[in-house]
Order: sequence, then C-alpha cells, then structure tokens
Amino acid sequence: MAAVDISPCKDEGVLKEIIKEGVGDETPPPGSTVTVHYTGTFSDGTKFGSSKDHNVPFEFELKKGRVIKAWDIGVATMKKGEVALLTCAPAYAYGENGSPPKVPPNATLKFEIEMIDWKGEDLSPNQDGSIERYQIVQGKSYTTPNDGALVNVHLTGSYNGQVFEDRDVQFTLGDGEEYGVIKGVEVALGSFNRLEKSKLKIKSKYAFKDVGNTEFGIPPNATVEYIVELKSFEKAKEIMFLKNKEQLEQVKICKEKGTNYFKANKYSLAIKLYKKAASHLKYGRNIDEDLKAEADNLLVATHLNLALCYLKTNQYVEAKDSCNEVLKLNAQNEKALFRRGQAYLGLASPEIAIKDFQEVLKVEPKNTAAAKQIIACNNLIKKQLAKEKKLYANMFDKFAQEDKQKEEEKLREQPDVMCGALGEWGQEDRPGGRDATAFEKENPNILMLNANGTGEFQNM
Repeated sequence: MAAVDISPCKDEGVLKEIIKEGVGDETPPPGSTVTVHYTGTFSDGTKFGSSKDHNVPFEFELKKGRVIKAWDIGVATMKKGEVALLTCAPAYAYGENGSPPKVPPNATLKFEIEMIDWKGEDLSPNQDGSIERYQIVQGKSYTTPNDGALVNVHLTGSYNGQVFEDRDVQFTLGDGEEYGVIKGVEVALGSFNRLEKSKLKIKSKYAFKDVGNTEFGIPPNATVEYIVELKSFEKAKEIMFLKNKEQLEQVKICKEKGTNYFKANKYSLAIKLYKKAASHLKYGRNIDEDLKAEADNLLVATHLNLALCYLKTNQYVEAKDSCNEVLKLNAQNEKALFRRGQAYLGLASPEIAIKDFQEVLKVEPKNTAAAKQIIACNNLIKKQLAKEKKLYANMFDKFAQEDKQKEEEKLREQPDVMCGALGEWGQEDRPGGRDATAFEKENPNILMLNANGTGEFQNM
C-alpha cells in the first residue's frame, strides 16, 4: 500500500504505509497505554534500535508527549494487529539536536511498528486499573472540574452489553452518591474536559462493590461500563483564594450539608463533607486573629461530628483520631473524651477506655452515661481477666500434660531391666544352672537367689 501523509498540517512530516492490515475498526484513544513492537532505521536502512531484539514490547501513553510527535500521530491511527511503516521527518522526530549517540541531528527516521494491544487510561486513585477511560470525543478546554464543582452530565451505564441507566443528571462533584452516581464516575469526572465524551470501564470497587444492584440486574463484584458526556460545569471556588470570612462561610456550608446527610443516616456522605470542612480549616489561609476563636470552634464541632459518624460506621481508629484532633484544642472536651472512650471500647481496650470515662466525670460529675460506661468497662475487664485466667490455666495444664508425656516417652526409651534381665530366666541364668521351681514358673519376674530353690533368701 502506498504511503499516505497523515501529518496534521499535511506537510509530509509523517508518512504512513500499511504493511499488514489490522482487525476491527477501533484505534487507540488519547491517554490509552499502547503496546507495540518496533524496529527503527535510518533512511539508508541502517538499524538503530528494535524492541524485537530482546523480544520485549514497548509500552507508552498515547498523546501524552511520552514519545516523538510522529509516534503520537501515527500510532493513534493503527488498529490491533496492524503493521505499518512510519517515515518521520526531523521536525516530527528528534529535530536539529538529534538523540546522541544513536540519532544524529536532522535525521529522517523510519519505524516499522506492530500494534499489539492497548488499554484505557488509568484514572483510578491507586493506579490499579479499576477505572479505565477510553476517549470518544476530546474536550474543548484544558480545565477540569474540581471538588465541589457543579457538573451537568449525561450517563449511559451498561453491563454485559445491556443498558441499565440512560439519563441527564446535575450534581455537585463529591455528592454523587446522593444522586445515584457511582464513585468511579465521580472520580473520572475530575479528569474530564468540557464537552468530553468517554467510555469508562469501572471495576466493582468503584461501582456496585460486592453487593451489586438488584434493580439494575447487576450481580456482586461486577465490572460495568459507562458512556459519560460532560456537557458543562462550574468550578467551585478554591478555598485558598477566599478571604477569611468567605473561608469560614464555605466551612459552615460543608458542615451543614454533612449534618443533613447525618440526619438522613447517609454516613459516608456526611463523613465526606465533614472531612472537607476540616480540610478547609486546616489547609486554608491563616485565619485572622479576630476570627481564630470562631474557626477553632468550627474545627472542634466538625471533628466531633466526624467522630460520631465513624462510631456509627464502626470505624473506631478514625473515631479515635478525630477525638484526638479535638483534644489538641481542648484537652477537657467532654464529648471528645466520651467518644474516644467509646472508640477504645470498640477496639476492645476497656482498660484504656475507662480512663477517658473517668476524665469525663472529672469534667462533669453528673454525666450518668460516663458512669454507666465505667461499670461496663469494669465488667469487660473482669471478663477478660477470667478468660485470660482460664486460658493460662488450660495452657499450664497443657504444658504439664506435654511434660508428662515427654517423661513417659523417655522412660519407655530406657531398657526394661525386669523384662530384659530378670523376667526371662533361662536355666543357665539360675544359680547352679538348676531348673526353675514351681514358684518361679508361676512368678517369672522373681529370681530365687539361693541355689537349692527352697524359697529362702540369703544375705538379705
């Protein structure tokens, strides 16, 4: 097949000749990780590099500037299984500087490239492939929604080729759960440009987890796909660019929204909003002195609410940490001490928890809840001691039994002098070589010491 100019400006900077046709119609979208084999030569045919020499395919992220321009342009046009020859002018390769020591300045290069496969752009927080993006339509700008941005999107969700939802939805980024938007879509939207349309492949940890969705007919641990179009968005104001009073107003808004979610038993959303409020207070600009007391009070209230949410969801370590943040500001905070005590109880540490409840009574002697918790702690401690005592008793009994068995095994290993020497008397073993008496025959383990067998013992 004749070479075709595929350079954007049609300046013959990248010429493509297909050596072997690929399969299907799909080509790798921007951001995907492609896997190829290549052989690079100069115009005279001299080879300067090849992945085939070591039989190790080359991987790179497409359209991310990880390779020369010609590769980003040419590889993006290739189908799976396709083999093509790219002729790359210097401006689309290594330019006037070259790539010493192998590639000289202003060199025209040829690359025979085999497209092996590609996978979507990994948008998952831990880069574990849980959220993959395949762009269908690139966005119109380089700005992306931030946390708290108001987004207007169209979602089409499918499982095993069957569409289970197809709708427009507008929501604040971070509150998607309230609108039935799965976490994987929310995470991905943080990387979308305006008017972008992409396919997302989302594994269960960011979709419907190990529960599934009976309404949609999705089983537990299922991977789903979404076509997501970001129609528009309005970025939220960054806290660092707000004045002190505006910062505190944003914190109050987050805290109030968190409280509303808490009252509706939507603890995961409440936690998200409370954490956001606490983060604004901690990482925002320095608060003016006249507003510091108000900011500290907000931080205390936010962490107390966080601790309560964590207790409700059995996240006891996180609850303890939130209480510690409060106690840094107010070491005698009654609620923080009480909730930290509850967290220690949840962590099966009543001997530590009881100290916090005792501190609560020092702050407020009439706190009957703390008094009851102290009784509960003492009961738990007694139960633990009884359990440990029984455990140790059983342990000692076991050790004693093992020692006894070892002793018996040692005794069994020793020679039995009664059976081996005295219990099997032959005639030659008896004094004088005499025959056994009737008594000796009835009692083979007893040796008559005298020679005449009268049954009398001598020299005793």
